[in-house]
Amino acid sequence: MKIFINRQKVKARALWSNAASVGGLLLLLASVLLPLFLPQRLTLAYVLMIAGLGVAMVGIYFANRWVRKPRPEDSLAKALKSFDDSYRLYHYPALPCDHLLLTPTGVVILEVFNLDGRFSYRQGRWKEAMTIGRALRYIVEEHIGDPVSLAHQLQKDLDLRLKREFGANAVIPIKTVIAFTHPAAELDVKEPPIPICKVEKLKKQISFSTPRLTNELYEKVARFLESLTTK
Repeated sequence: MKIFINRQKVKARALWSNAASVGGLLLLLASVLLPLFLPQRLTLAYVLMIAGLGVAMVGIYFANRWVRKPRPEDSLAKALKSFDDSYRLYHYPALPCDHLLLTPTGVVILEVFNLDGRFSYRQGRWKEAMTIGRALRYIVEEHIGDPVSLAHQLQKDLDLRLKREFGANAVIPIKTVIAFTHPAAELDVKEPPIPICKVEKLKKQISFSTPRLTNELYEKVARFLESLTTK
C-alpha cells in the first residue's frame, strides 16, 4: 500500500498546538506573579488568568488531535498494511475529509475518532458512556457528535468534487467507514447505515460490490488525490 501524507499540515498544526499550550501556561504564570510585584494591577492579573486558561485549553484540545499518540495515520497504516500498491492511503488532503483510501474499485472516506470510552449506536442515535476521566477531559477532547450525518455530508461533498474534476459521467463509487482508532474504545453498534468498527477490523469493511475502475480513471483519481495531499 502506498501512503501519502500532508506533513506540512501536520507539522504546522502540531507546532501551533504546542505554542498555544505553552503560551497559555505562560499567561497563567504571569497572572500569578503580577500581583506579587504590582498589586495595583490585580484586574490585569485576572484578565491574564482568564486568557491564559482559554489559550491553554485550546492548545491542549488541538494537541490531542495533532500531537497525541497513537496518531490516526499510524493506526490506519498498521490496520491496512497488507494491501498491495493498488491501494493508496491519503492523509489530510485539501478536502473536508482527513483520510481517504483509493482502491481498485472506488474511494473510501475514513472518518476516524481517536477517543477512548464506550460508544453505542442504536435506532439512529449515538450515546457515549461518560466516565469520570472522560468528563474531566471533555472540554479539551473532540466530541463524538453525529458521525453518521457527517459521513453522509463528507460523501456528498467528495462526490461533487470528483464530478467537477472528472465530469458528471465519471463513475467513481464512494463509501464511508467510521473507524475508532483508540485501543481503549468500546463499541456497541446495531444496524448502522454505514460501517462502524474499531480500526483492527477496518480491512473487512473496505470492499465494494462494484466493477473495478478503468486503469485510466484510476490513475487520474490517484494523481488528483496525490496533488491535494502533497502539494
